[in-house]
Amino acid sequence: MSEESRLREQITLLAKSIYDRGLTSGSTGNISARLSDGSILMTPTGSSMGCLDPARISHLSEDLEHLGGDLPTKEIPLHAAFYDTRAETGAVVHLHSCHSVALSMMPDIDTEDVLPALTPYPIMRLGQVKLLPFFLPGDPEMGAAVRGLAGKRSAVLLANHGPVVAGKELEATVYAMEELEEGAKLAMMTRGMGAIGLSPEAVAALRIKFPS
Repeated sequence: MSEESRLREQITLLAKSIYDRGLTSGSTGNISARLSDGSILMTPTGSSMGCLDPARISHLSEDLEHLGGDLPTKEIPLHAAFYDTRAETGAVVHLHSCHSVALSMMPDIDTEDVLPALTPYPIMRLGQVKLLPFFLPGDPEMGAAVRGLAGKRSAVLLANHGPVVAGKELEATVYAMEELEEGAKLAMMTRGMGAIGLSPEAVAALRIKFPS
C-alpha cells in the first residue's frame, strides 16, 4: 500500500472513531495530514467524519492547490497556519467537541492556558492551550491568529467554536485532541467545587520533561 493510500485509510478510520464516540457531530470538524512530498490530505467540505470515503478525501499540493478528491474544508487557512509555523507538523485536527466549546465560553478562564492543571496528560500532550477569539467559520483571520503565535503552541481553543491541535503524526494528534476534550470535560465537571489540582512544582516538572 502506498503512503497516500495508507494515510487516506488512517484518516477515515480515526475520523469514524472520533464521530462514533460523539467528539464531533453532523458534518462538523476536519482533519488534515501531510505526506512526505509536502502535499496534504484534508477532509472534504460538508462531509461527516462518520462516513468518509478514502478515495474522496481532498488532496492539496504543498502550495494548497486542489489536486484531486472532493473540495476541501473551508478551514484551509487554519490548517495551513500550523503547517507553516511549526515545521514538525504532520497532522492537524479541528473539532467542535462539546466540553471544549463549553469551556471556551466561561468568563474566568485563563486565556493563555485554558485547561486547569488537574491531571498530567493534557500538559504532557498539549502544553499550554491558548484561547483565541471568535471568528466566523472559514474566516482567514483564524489562520492569521495562529500565525501570530509564531509556532509556540501546538493547540488552541477557538472561542464559541472548538479546539485545534497540531502534531507530528496523525494518530498522536488525535490522541492529543482527546486529552484536550477530556481535560475540558473534567474542568467543567469540577467547576466551582474546589478541586485540588497539580502543584505548580508538578506542572513545572511536567513541562520540562514533556515539552510541547
